[in-house]
Amino acid sequence: MAGWLTADFFSIVAAGFLVGIVVGLTGMGGGALMTPALIFLGVGNASAVVTADLTAAAVSRSAGAATHARQGSPNMTLALWLIVGSVPSALIGPWVIHGIAGGDPEDLDRLLMKCIGFALLFAAATYALRLYLNLRRVHDESGPADPDPHIRPLVTAGVGALGGLLVGITSVGAGSVIMIALLMLYPGLPPVRLVGTDLVQAVPLVLAAAGSNIAINGLDWHILVPLVIGSTPGTVLGSRLAPKVPQSFIRRGIVVVLTMSGVALLDKSQWAPLGSGKNDTHPVLIALVGLAMVVLVPLVWGLIRRTEGLPMFGAPTVAELEGESPTRRTGQSRVNQ
Repeated sequence: MAGWLTADFFSIVAAGFLVGIVVGLTGMGGGALMTPALIFLGVGNASAVVTADLTAAAVSRSAGAATHARQGSPNMTLALWLIVGSVPSALIGPWVIHGIAGGDPEDLDRLLMKCIGFALLFAAATYALRLYLNLRRVHDESGPADPDPHIRPLVTAGVGALGGLLVGITSVGAGSVIMIALLMLYPGLPPVRLVGTDLVQAVPLVLAAAGSNIAINGLDWHILVPLVIGSTPGTVLGSRLAPKVPQSFIRRGIVVVLTMSGVALLDKSQWAPLGSGKNDTHPVLIALVGLAMVVLVPLVWGLIRRTEGLPMFGAPTVAELEGESPTRRTGQSRVNQ
């Protein structure tokens, strides 16, 4: 037992608890936050961190999906076609990345950090796009919600395949990438069904990704056990605090953190444009990226609101954009009656 209670053990518990709180507060996927946090803590190489994070996510997502399934919110046909695309690519992705690295552990570590860095920047961009699409949807009151849209099987399976490949390699994107694709393909799908569908399809996706990574890398229990110990109560606490916390500030903060983490991982991976390696990072550059995001994002968002005929600041707020417009809620109630 004494061999378990190390500084790394308590660091992972603390990181899992803090990230769990954020996940509980916002409902955003933890992989985009937990994976880089564990890499920066230095508790293991990138492949071990990705494997442990996917395994922990498989447990937590199963509970969330079961809750939504009991409430009847998922569109099961839509979830099925996503699974058809995502599971095979999630199984194949880890083997592809290991083949590209040629079996060299250092090359694999650098390649994975580079992939995760780009995935984090992609996740930040997709969340910004998600807010824009929600803004358009709230502003457009042309019709009611469509809880059972006509499913496009091939396109939906293709979206699942892209998301599965990304998750299988990096553990990032199960929520962000697939969610934004569903918003674009099925704009009338009510938010509660959107979230429920995404959670249900994510369970076999994450299980497949975790299984494939375990088969290649094995499972580091010294990362997984404290991760589960910390993240589980953190998620519960975050869920209880969610109604009392202004989520708009948290969500904007997450976009900033994702961007800074992505740049930092690209820096550590010796990505040529940044010109550094593991022992030669550029903290000033990373800090400047974060500062630019804090200053410019609200301004750019205000200008986008102006193009939609809305004031630069005010309603609908970022938090309100994560819900439904009055028109769509009315439409949904008519459908449900």
